[in-house]
Amino acid sequence: MGLGTFLKETQAELKHVSWLTRRQAIIYTTIVIAITLGVAAYLGALDYIFSKALQFLFAHF
Repeated sequence: MGLGTFLKETQAELKHVSWLTRRQAIIYTTIVIAITLGVAAYLGALDYIFSKALQFLFAHF
């Protein structure tokens, strides 16, 4: 398969794609960013708590 054929078939396939509207893209992007920040905060808090617990254990034993 040549490059020209590949590009023509790719273009034909892209016509079948159901693209998001601008509003949907903004909403989904906002949701992904919010969830990412929430998970990062949660994992950061757990890391802080476990670090402090280990420091306490090593300092006292």
